[in-house]
Amino acid sequence: MKYISTRGQAEVLDFEGVTLTGLARDGGLYVPESIPTLTADEIRSMRGKSYSDIAFQVIKPFIGDCLTDAELKSMLDETYGTAFRHPAVAPLVQTGANDWILELFHGPTLAFKDFALQLLGRFFDVFSARRDRSLTILGATSGDTGSAAIEATRGRDNVKIFMLHPKDRVSDVQRRQMTTVIEPNVVNIAVEGTFDDCQALVKAAFNNHEFRDSVNLTAVNSINWARVMAQVVYYFTSAVSLGAPDRSVSYSVPTGNFGDIFAGYIARAMGLPIDKLVVATNSNDILAKTLQTGTYASGSVNATLSPSMDIQVSSNFERLVFDLTGRDGSKVQSYMDGFAAEGQFKLDAAELEKARALFLAHQVDDATTLSVMQDLYARTGYSADPHTAVGVKAAQECLASSTSPVITLATAHPVKFGAAVEKAIGHVPALPEHMADLMEREERMETLPNDLETLMSRVKAGS
Repeated sequence: MKYISTRGQAEVLDFEGVTLTGLARDGGLYVPESIPTLTADEIRSMRGKSYSDIAFQVIKPFIGDCLTDAELKSMLDETYGTAFRHPAVAPLVQTGANDWILELFHGPTLAFKDFALQLLGRFFDVFSARRDRSLTILGATSGDTGSAAIEATRGRDNVKIFMLHPKDRVSDVQRRQMTTVIEPNVVNIAVEGTFDDCQALVKAAFNNHEFRDSVNLTAVNSINWARVMAQVVYYFTSAVSLGAPDRSVSYSVPTGNFGDIFAGYIARAMGLPIDKLVVATNSNDILAKTLQTGTYASGSVNATLSPSMDIQVSSNFERLVFDLTGRDGSKVQSYMDGFAAEGQFKLDAAELEKARALFLAHQVDDATTLSVMQDLYARTGYSADPHTAVGVKAAQECLASSTSPVITLATAHPVKFGAAVEKAIGHVPALPEHMADLMEREERMETLPNDLETLMSRVKAGS
C-alpha cells in the first residue's frame, strides 16, 4: 500500500512513512493510492468476532508489509483488549425503534480519540525504534485529541509531546485531563486564540521544513492518516452488529475537523453498505454551509456548549475535496491557495453534486442541543454529552424517514461536559473511578501567544 498527497507534489510513502511524517511536505494530506475493498462475504465473516479481530481485518490492507501479521495483531490486542473499559469496546445503545447510539467513550480519556491514539502510540514506538530516532509530537486540540494523545505517549523515552489548546475554550475536565499529566515528556501549551489558531500554528510548523527536520516532527492530529484509518473500524463493528452487509445503515456524526465522518466515507468506499452519512454541526457550520452552497468559507469561531466542534477550518475536508476533483492534486492546490489567500473557495457544480450524493448536513444551536439532551433523558434515561445531542438532532432532521438503522456517534462521555449536562438534566454524572480525584490534581501548563516563532523556539528548547 502506497500513500500520495492530496496536493500531488510530495514523496509517495508507505504506511510507516506516512505515520511518522504526518503532514505531507507539499502541505497536503496523505491518502491511500487506492482504497482496499472487502467483499460481502468478508464483511459477513466479521459477525461474532472481537473488536480487535475485526480491526485486524479492516486495517491490515492499509499497512502493507510495514508490519507482520503477528506484530499488527499484537498491537491491536493490546490496544483494544486492555485499554478500554467495556467488553464490547464500542457498544451500541438503542434509544428508539430505529435509533442507536454508538458509545465511543469507554477508553482511558473518555472520548472517541482513544480508538486511534492508543494504537498510534504503539505505531510510534515500533517505527521510531526501527529508525533509532526520537520523535517530537506537535498537536492541536479542541479538547479531546490532546488528552488522548498525551495518555497514549506519556512517559515514553523516545517521544516528546507538545500539545496546544485554545486558552479558556475547552471544558475544565478536558483541560485537566491534559494539564495534570506531569511526566517530563509532556508539555501543555494554552494558546491565546481559538482552535483554528492552534491548528494553523501546527500546520505552519510542519511547513517549515528546516524546523520540522531539526526536531523530527510528527503529528497526532487527524492530518495523520493512521488516525482516520483506526476510526474506520467502529463503522464496521457497529454495522455488522445491526445486520451488515445484508442490511444497510446510516450514521449521524458530530463533526468539527471532518476526520471522524471521513472515516465513515472510507468505510463505505471499502464496501460497507452505508446508506447516508450526516454531517452534524453546531453554529460553527462551515461544512453544512459548504454542502448547501458549494462555497467553503471560514468565519469567526463561536463558543458553544459543544466546544470540540468550535472549528471553522476542517482540515480533513481536503481529503474529500481530493476525491471530489477526481484526485486532481493541482486543482486541490489551487483551491487551498485560494482559501489561504481569501478565506474561501468554491466547488464546481459536478463536485458539489458528488458531495451532496455522499453527505447530508444539519446545524444545531445551543438551545436545541439542551432541548435534545433533556428529551433524550426524559424518554430513555440516557445522559448524552452536548456533541452527541447535536448528532441526535441532525439524525432526527435528516433521517426521520430512514428504513435503515440510524446510528449516532457518541463522541465523549457526558462527564467531560458537566456544566452543559447539569444545565440540561439537573445533575452531572460522576467521574469514573480512575479519574475521581481529577479536579484536585496539580496542573502544569504554559501560556503562549498566537505566534509561530515563539512556538518553534519553545519546541526547540524542549526537544
